Amino acid sequence: MKVFEIREKTREELTDMLNGLNRELFNLRLRRGAQELPNPLRLRTLRREIARIKTILREDEKGIRKLLEPKKVPTKAKKGEKGA
Repeated sequence: MKVFEIREKTREELTDMLNGLNRELFNLRLRRGAQELPNPLRLRTLRREIARIKTILREDEKGIRKLLEPKKVPTKAKKGEKGA
C-alpha cells in the first residue's frame, strides 16, 4: 500500500489495519518456524507496511501532518419534537 493511500484513512481505520497486519505477521512467523513459507518476501513487506502506518500515526500525534477526521453522521430530529 502506498503512503498516499494510507494518509487518506482515519486513525480508527489505521489502527484496525495495523492490528490485522500485526496478526498476519505473527502467523507467518509461527509458520516459518514450523514449515517453509510459500512467499517469504511477505514478511519483509508486512514489516515495512507496519512501519509506514506507525510513522503516519506518530506524525499525526506530534502534529506534523494531520490525518483525516472521521466522518460525522448528522442526526435527524424527529418530526413534532421541539426543544423546551
